[in-house]
Parts: sequence; structure tokens; C-alpha cells
Amino acid sequence: MTHPHSSGPGDPPMAGTGAPPARTSAAFLADLAVRALREEARLSPKPGLVDPRGSGAHDDMDVPLLLTSAEALRSTFRSVADAARLMAAGAGLREELGRLGREGDRTMLRTTRGVNTHRGALWALGLLVAAAPDASNEREAARGAARLAALPDRHLPAGAASHGERVRRRYGVRGARGEAEAAFPHVVEVALPRLRRARAAGFAEGIARLDALLGIMSLLDDTCVLHRGGVEGLRVVRLGAARVLAEGGPGTDSGHACLLELDERLRARRLSPGGSGDLLAAALFLDSVPWPEPGARTVREAVACGR
Repeated sequence: MTHPHSSGPGDPPMAGTGAPPARTSAAFLADLAVRALREEARLSPKPGLVDPRGSGAHDDMDVPLLLTSAEALRSTFRSVADAARLMAAGAGLREELGRLGREGDRTMLRTTRGVNTHRGALWALGLLVAAAPDASNEREAARGAARLAALPDRHLPAGAASHGERVRRRYGVRGARGEAEAAFPHVVEVALPRLRRARAAGFAEGIARLDALLGIMSLLDDTCVLHRGGVEGLRVVRLGAARVLAEGGPGTDSGHACLLELDERLRARRLSPGGSGDLLAAALFLDSVPWPEPGARTVREAVACGR
């Protein structure tokens, strides 16, 4: 027997919307990025994460705060897309993206009164928004984002290591920066295939998205989890997510029961797989971009070829 629950009310489904008149316009890409954050926030039930049922393992945020934070980042994503359109992909663009990202981070913190709601998602989505205009599919976008992520940012403030960066150094894990530099393997190789297989199998969109989230959780060295619970906390998250999938996933009765059990364990231990949530938002963004048909060239590519 399958479980028919979905992500609940919210923005219209992003998949299959068809190509708009300006596929790579800054406003359009910013809209997709904000919608991805909003859809991730509304998805339920997410183990340990904020969703419409409550605050999960957190005590300082809820869905309305996440939605407000997502909207506050719209101008940042638009500026990122504008910069990527106007500047060559190189060190100068990387430094401009870094500057815009830091401005966006300050905007987020002002909006949320100091709560870090979307720092990891801003990094991932910012890179993908910048890479999307020159890409013909999600793999190309991820590779373009990887090339940008690998470039140095000379203006990065000294001593500005985040919790995630400190955890990355302590445990020797990839972290958000390494995930981007590796072309987002947990997004492209895990989340998107699971999302599409679940849809093809006839599951509701919310179930497909939960399946993608659990796929990430079962494999990712989530620095948000390591920060709160160390190696043992990460083991609880990864094994728990793998068990849900082994029981048939969130769309079956047994898998749904395991999912709720995992949620209780994570909330009790104050473990929040926030890194996995950020990568799900990245997957939803890439899934929503109306990529050109194979063989089609964008106007920008045609101009470049004619130089």
C-alpha cells in the first residue's frame, strides 16, 4: 500500500512548466531559486528539519521565517544572474559572486534577526544560478558551478570560517565547498535520479521529493549534523534514511512509519540534516530550469561562436 501524502499547499509544481520567453533572464532564474527554497521549506514530513508540522530539531526557526528568508534573497539571486551574464566566467566573476553572496548573507541575517536560515543554500544556489545561463542541462550547470567554486576569492574576509567550514576541517569531509567543487554529485547523481524515478513510478510529487531528500541524507557527510552530533549523529541520520529507503521509501506504509520514527530520533537528539535540505533545494532548482532542446543554441552561444 502506498502513502499518498505530498508537500502540501504552496507554489505550483515547478516541474514541466515549459520554457518561458526569457529562459535565462535574471528575474526568471531568481524566481526559480526562491521557489526552490520555498518548496523545500514546505515539504513534509522532513526528518529533523523545519516543515509545516513544526520546527524539527530547531528552536529558532519555522516555515514562515524560512519563506521570509527565501523572499529576501530574491534580489541577491537576481544580481548573481546579472553578474554572470555581464562578466566572463573567471576570477573576476568569482569575486563578484563572493561579494554578492556576503551581501545576501547580511540581508538574510537582518531579515531573520540573526538566524542562519539559508547560508548553505545561498552558496549552492548562487553558483548554480550563475552557471545556468551558459548550460544546456543540469550536468553542465553543475560543472560550470564547480569551475566557479574552485576559483579563489581574494576578498574573502580572513578568519571568516563558518560552522560548516570548521566541521569540514575537523572531520576531513567535503562540506558545502567540496560538494560544489565536485559538481554537486549528491544533487546530480543522487537527488535528481531519485526524484524522477519516483515520479515515473507514479508517486505524488511530495513523495518523490522526500525520496530524493532521503537519498541525499543516506549518503551525505552533512556538516550540519556533524556540527551538532559528531560522527555518531551522522551515523544515526545516514542509517535511518537508508532504512526508510530499504523499507520501500516514504511512499509505502512501512517506509512512512520508519520516516516518522527517524524524525522522532532526530528531534530528540537535536540533529538537523540542513546540508541535505540545501542540496534538495539545489536539485529542485535544476529540475525546474527549462533547459534548451538538445542541439539548440542560445543567442549568447551563437554570438560567442561568431567572434
